[in-house]
Amino acid sequence: MITKKDLQLGRSIRQLRNKAELTQAQLAEKAGISTTFIGYIEIGQRKPSLRVLNKIAAALKVKTKDLIPY
Repeated sequence: MITKKDLQLGRSIRQLRNKAELTQAQLAEKAGISTTFIGYIEIGQRKPSLRVLNKIAAALKVKTKDLIPY
C-alpha cells in the first residue's frame, strides 16, 4: 500500500536528483542500486531501507535526513 509518506519521500529524492542534474540511471550507478528500484522509490511503490537511503544520500551528496521530508 502506497502511503502519503512514501510519495513525499519519492518526490524529495526526485527533486534532489533533478537539482543534481542526474538521471535515474546515473543516480542508480552512483548509489550501487538498480535504475528500476530508483524509479519505484520515486513513485512511492517501494520503501527503501535505511542502508539504501544512506547510499542515495551519499550519491546526491546530501545528508540522509535531507531526503526525508517529514
